[in-house]
Order: sequence, then C-alpha cells, then structure tokens
Amino acid sequence: MHKVALIGAGRIGRIHGRNAALNGRITLAGVVDPVAVAAEALAGEWSVPVLSLDGALNDPSIAGVIIASSTDTHLDYSVRATRAGKAIFCEKPIDQDLERARGAAADLKDARMLLAFNRRFDPNFQAVKARLDDGGIGVLESLQITSNDPSPPPPSYVAVSGGLFKDMAIHDFDMARWILGEEVVEVFAFGSCLVDPEIGKLGDVDTARTVLKTASGRLCVISNSRRSGFGYDQRIEAFASGGMVRADNVLESTVQVWNEAGASADRFQNFFLDRYAEAYRREMEHFADILDGATPSVGYADGVAALALAEAAARSVQTGEVVRLA
Repeated sequence: MHKVALIGAGRIGRIHGRNAALNGRITLAGVVDPVAVAAEALAGEWSVPVLSLDGALNDPSIAGVIIASSTDTHLDYSVRATRAGKAIFCEKPIDQDLERARGAAADLKDARMLLAFNRRFDPNFQAVKARLDDGGIGVLESLQITSNDPSPPPPSYVAVSGGLFKDMAIHDFDMARWILGEEVVEVFAFGSCLVDPEIGKLGDVDTARTVLKTASGRLCVISNSRRSGFGYDQRIEAFASGGMVRADNVLESTVQVWNEAGASADRFQNFFLDRYAEAYRREMEHFADILDGATPSVGYADGVAALALAEAAARSVQTGEVVRLA
C-alpha cells in the first residue's frame, strides 16, 4: 500500500480522492487545501487528517501526491513534489504559460509524473487506438475529434480558465498526438463567440475548429463548442487506408423506444464526471502502477506538447495564419 496526499479538495479533487481511497494499492494519507472547510469536509469523508502542504511534502512515509488544486499551482507544486522525492499525479494543464512549463524541464522531464489526460484511459478511446495499432484497417490517414460541452460555464470560470484552447481543447490536442502517433508540425484554427457574449467580452471564444497536420501529412480536425444543446458530445472518427474506426457518445442506458414515429434512444450522458468515471478510475490505477515502479504512460513532455498546440491554436485565431511548430 502506497500512502498519497491529495492537494485540492474541490470538485475534481473529490473524484481523485475517492478513487485513491478505494484503490486497493493506495492509502489516502490526508488532504491539503487552503480552504479549511473544504479540506475538513473531504478529510472527514474518508477519516483522514487535514495536512499542510509542507507537512505532506516533508513526510517520508508519503510516497506520492495528487495535485488537483487550481491550475496556477500545478507547475510549482509538481516541482516541489519531485524535489521532495514524491511520485506525482497532476491535473491538466501543466501550466497556462508554455515558456514557464518548458522552464521546469530540469526538474520534471524525468519525474515520476502522471499528467491527468484522463481521456487516454477511456475504454472506448483505448479501443480505437488498439484497432489502429493492430493494423487491421490499414494506415491511419486522418482523424476527426468532436468535443462539445452540454452548456457553457459561467463567465467567472472562463475568466480564470486560460481560455477554450488551454482549458477545454487541450484534452483533444493530447488525444490527437496520441492517436496520430506523430508530432504535429502545423496548426490552423478559427474561433468565434456564438454561444455567450460574455465569453467574448472576456477575450475568449466559445466555438472553434482546429486543423492539425503532421510531418507525414496526416490531418486532424478538432471541433469544439461550449454548448451542444443535446448533452456531453464526445466522439472520435479515425479514417485509415482500409476503413474507419469510431467511438460514439455514451448513453445513459441502452433502452430504446420503437413506435410509429420510429426508434428513439436514451439521452447522452450529460456531465464529464459521469462520461469519464471509468477513465478517472483507470488513471488512478495507473498511478498505483507508477508508485509500484512503472513508467508513466503520459507525463511532463506530453503536457508541454499539448500546451504548445493550445498556444499555437490561439495564435492562429488571432493572426488568421497557419502556425508552424519548431
């Protein structure tokens, strides 16, 4: 059993705390959060102590930390944790500034660090990747990733989120790199504010289309919107030389109604914590593997690469030009 401390008692911290506490190879050692009420509530739920950050990092019995705090703390806490000899599970993005993230390479490039791009652990998307890797439908040529939220977040969230590309589409940039199997060299994006004018007033977009191109010519189109109008819309279509493999939306049930009007199915799962519940559980299992000595399957370098694509997409929207990556 590996003792880990949870840093951050907000919404995503509660998910990770639960998965850590229920994992058979991890012991939740305590909760860190500057908001005492939140820390005490979550610690009480799992009968563990409230810890200070220094106390968690300086405790030699704690093998790892789960960083689920605000985005502006991710990089600094990760550096402090690796210097303290801890394994790290860190929420995305690694930071909101690419140069700052790159500047931490000396500490983090070889760290035992899992960057929590949870969609890599979704069983449906893993199946898409496996079907492509086994070569049964030939060589991958192009990719379509669709990621639309059910409804927009409040402007107060948007104001501190880093924007659509760093907050929302960054998951899709990581998925694209993972499935394409090679690095992106060119990025072009269009963005508009079509959903909530308040988002536009904050200098952000709520609707975007991004095209990625690799050195071999593979193409990926990423479709993002802060509002679908019909639920949490998460789809992937991969087109190869011998066919296509796709992963569709997950429904709340498999129930269908057939009548004279036709066939109707249940609703799409409407919240990311429901849609990706199994992915969150699986990534915590992988963190247990890392605590056992395994190499992280997604880490610091992936976080920097996804952030570079996010900044390139934002720059393309601003300039109207293709952005070429070094």
